[in-house]
Amino acid sequence: MRFETTRWSMVLHAGDTRGALETLCRTYRPPVLDYIRHRGYPADSVEDLAQAFFAQFIEHAWHANADPARGRFRAFLLTALKRFLIDTDERLHAKKRGGAMQFRSFDQTATNPSTLDNLAGDQTPDLAFERSWAATLLATAMRRLRTEAEEAGKLAMFDQLREFLGERPDEADYARVAQVLNLRRNTLAVAVHRLRHRLRELIRDELAQTTTSKAELEAEIQALRHSLGRIL
Repeated sequence: MRFETTRWSMVLHAGDTRGALETLCRTYRPPVLDYIRHRGYPADSVEDLAQAFFAQFIEHAWHANADPARGRFRAFLLTALKRFLIDTDERLHAKKRGGAMQFRSFDQTATNPSTLDNLAGDQTPDLAFERSWAATLLATAMRRLRTEAEEAGKLAMFDQLREFLGERPDEADYARVAQVLNLRRNTLAVAVHRLRHRLRELIRDELAQTTTSKAELEAEIQALRHSLGRIL
């Protein structure tokens, strides 16, 4: 792995960083939306807040304050998001009531029954961010895998086998798909094994784009497994 050429490394160093930064921000849009939503903000303000955050992050080059030694873009972005929301709340609460849009912070919603329903159980804002990040990254890797299958002329097989990439199939599943594809059970099992292996490679490649060392990459892989609770 050449970590010096990852997207995050490009952002941290001089050069054409805007394109790499915009790509990272697009990738992290779903986790940011989920974090803001689970902080208890009104539904009609979530999208606007996310858009404002990314606009400021890019326009004001907040990444310039990042410490390369701290590595992961995900952690840096989440910290920046928390600070952005704190600053937003402070600005809005400093205004006189009336006329301005009112946002509710996480602390303010602690005694609101309707909001507590959204924050119940283990769906804290941080956990919502983590799970959304994991799901988004997996979806990105799956899209890349599907594109590869299509280019190899094996799209029909991929569409039949993709359900087996996250959960191990049982014999009934193998029999059903083997009949559809007119393949032997062993041939099908080999195909599933290869697709799962390639998916892991693509996931590692995606994670390597936002880490700066092998140790950080392995830590992100473990975090992904924990968030998804699936085979990786």
